[in-house]
Amino acid sequence: MKQHKMVRMVSAATAAVALLAALPSAALAQDGKSAADLAGHGAAQRIATIGSANAKNVILFIGDGMGDSEITVARDYLHGSNGTFDGLDKIGQPGALGDTSAATGQYTTYSLGNGSKDANNPVITPVTDSSASGSSWATGTKTYNNAVSIDSYLNPQLNLIELAKAKGLATGNVTTSEIQDATPAVQESHSTERSCYGPQGKTDGSKNDAGKRCKAEQLKENGGIGSISEQLLDTRADVTIGGGSKYFNQTAQGGEYAGKTLWEQAQERGLQTIENDVDAFADLEYQEDAPVLALLSDGNMPTQFNNMPAMSQAATIARGAQTCSTNEAWLGNKTANGNSASLADMTSKALDLLKANPKSDNGFFLQVEGASIDKRDHAADACGQIGETDDLDKAISATLSSLEASGELQDTLIIVTADHAHTSQIVAAPPAYAVSTILQSPVDGANIVVSYGTAGQIDPDADADGYNDGGMGHTGTQLRIAASGPGASRVSGLTDQTDNFYTIAYALGLAATTEAQNALSDNGEVTVNADGTKAAVTGFDGDAVLSYELKDANGVLAASNTSTPVSGVRVATGQTTNIALEGVQTNGTGYTLTVTGQQSGKQVVVTFDGPADNAGNGSTTGDKELASGSVKQTKPAKLGRTGAMVMGAVFLAAALMIAGALIVAYRRGAFNKR
Repeated sequence: MKQHKMVRMVSAATAAVALLAALPSAALAQDGKSAADLAGHGAAQRIATIGSANAKNVILFIGDGMGDSEITVARDYLHGSNGTFDGLDKIGQPGALGDTSAATGQYTTYSLGNGSKDANNPVITPVTDSSASGSSWATGTKTYNNAVSIDSYLNPQLNLIELAKAKGLATGNVTTSEIQDATPAVQESHSTERSCYGPQGKTDGSKNDAGKRCKAEQLKENGGIGSISEQLLDTRADVTIGGGSKYFNQTAQGGEYAGKTLWEQAQERGLQTIENDVDAFADLEYQEDAPVLALLSDGNMPTQFNNMPAMSQAATIARGAQTCSTNEAWLGNKTANGNSASLADMTSKALDLLKANPKSDNGFFLQVEGASIDKRDHAADACGQIGETDDLDKAISATLSSLEASGELQDTLIIVTADHAHTSQIVAAPPAYAVSTILQSPVDGANIVVSYGTAGQIDPDADADGYNDGGMGHTGTQLRIAASGPGASRVSGLTDQTDNFYTIAYALGLAATTEAQNALSDNGEVTVNADGTKAAVTGFDGDAVLSYELKDANGVLAASNTSTPVSGVRVATGQTTNIALEGVQTNGTGYTLTVTGQQSGKQVVVTFDGPADNAGNGSTTGDKELASGSVKQTKPAKLGRTGAMVMGAVFLAAALMIAGALIVAYRRGAFNKR
């Protein structure tokens, strides 16, 4: 009896703890987690319900800096206080799109450090920037401000476009900002600094300031994975539309395309390129294996409305109520040929190109950003931010019309949210200690007082008596997230920005967990060409970075730089990644080439003879050790384990400890009746 009782007690204890491990994920949102605990892949999730892969397509709309205040300011001015946005307000509204599933919620946006000075030492930072927030939804991993799709320890994290490409989906990235800016960059690159625009830094190619813009080890001339623009070409999304064309005038300083401009490299690599030409953009059509790179302005795109800078209390009152006027430079204005490039136009073109792509039979992922809501908020420019919000709203409306026409609305998950909140507030009267603007709505005639009060420094040249007249800063409030379509229910309630990654990944059936991502490199292959000068690598889709080592009988002949996580060879996801080999002789000497995925730890080892012996064979193909059941995990996978996996392991360990303690107590007679 005692033994049976003991067995029942051990079984019950083990089952109870195992049940805790199986509970969904309220456990993921525990109070008081340390920054280090939150730094892992998926560790900051607030929910862990695993949705099903039931959306064919996902479109993510980001209003940069579009908090509730920014939405309300724009709606009140453009449509009246009782008005409605035609696109923005439909997403997440039950019944607005027929019987399509709809939900709204709020999510948290904190980051884990205020710049690369906090790398390797994460610290909870209540106010995020666009790169840390974008990295959260692009990868499912929290990081420090200024980081682009890397974790707090500088390890690259696979983003949604890379994962969608690995699954064979069509992909797109559209923005009104420079394409190298933080929000679009998180879907196309991995960088320790968001300012690392190109191989010559953040210049038009006439000079080189990469030394202060980029981590030296990330630059290709130092054996790194390259700048944001260079990695954009490696990522090779099917459609890329935005600004920042002048940065493609920079010249590559190292790597396969050293000495060539980025425009020349793009064309050599088979991309359709458009530079600052709205009419040529309008004529774009899908071409097989010719992704689109259309950069339509030198820098950020001009906003729809002219600037209306906020002023001090006295100056605002003296100026009185104003209305917004259309900016002649806005690309949404018609050219002489009747073409335009508003955000709605760019989004419609992206959708046309993606739908025409045969890969869209598997589905597509598209990110669309209205960037200058944030940029004009920083400048305390109410009209600028309102026009950009209107442009985003019209892009959503155009998307709904496009999907309705093609019969894909019911199969598409549409998400509308922001990256961080911002400074503008609707107040009753111009405040004494902040700058403000009075706007009169052309719809209901109401006077709307918009104030700005988050400047971190004084601008001595501004007419604001020294109060809050420098550049405005972000705020740390939670944000609205709205969704319509398959999987929309995941945004309900309070979630975290990292949950958005899982919502999208699960809806599309992408590899969301570390284990699933590592498995994407199980089919890695390496082929050495006939003269031994180049290795062609394919199938490492679970990695962002590769390392390699070439040896002969006397030792190492060549190896990649592995000094930092952003050193090495950038993986061209879903394509062939080329590695130039140095030191191979033509005397028949035997060589061993080892290629390792820096995230997955998967290895391929190729042995081959020098060209004198194999020149007639064409090439040599190496088999992964996985084929014989002995893949080497040379180092821990750098993506880190998901929070759910870690918690499950903890609970299992706890169950075993409890069971062991009960057995020891039984053997010592602790359960004998006295």
